[in-house]
Amino acid sequence: MNVVDIGYSCYVSTDKIVAVTSPDTSPIKRIIQEARDRGSLIDCTFGKKNKSVIITVSDHVILSSRTAEYILGAEKGERND
Repeated sequence: MNVVDIGYSCYVSTDKIVAVTSPDTSPIKRIIQEARDRGSLIDCTFGKKNKSVIITVSDHVILSSRTAEYILGAEKGERND
């Protein structure tokens, strides 16, 4: 099982990720609100600004303070800390 670091010692299995996107568009904001309403929102920002949204196969929505480029680079092993 491969995992990707989404910041602050939080990890997500790469097998479970459907999409990694920016939180700035209206449809994504709607998805975040719907997930919050049904209780399937996971906030991993630790009070920082939300920079990416991860949607999983189980319809959970995960908020991260790392950018999508950072997360995707971490998934491919191209990130330099």
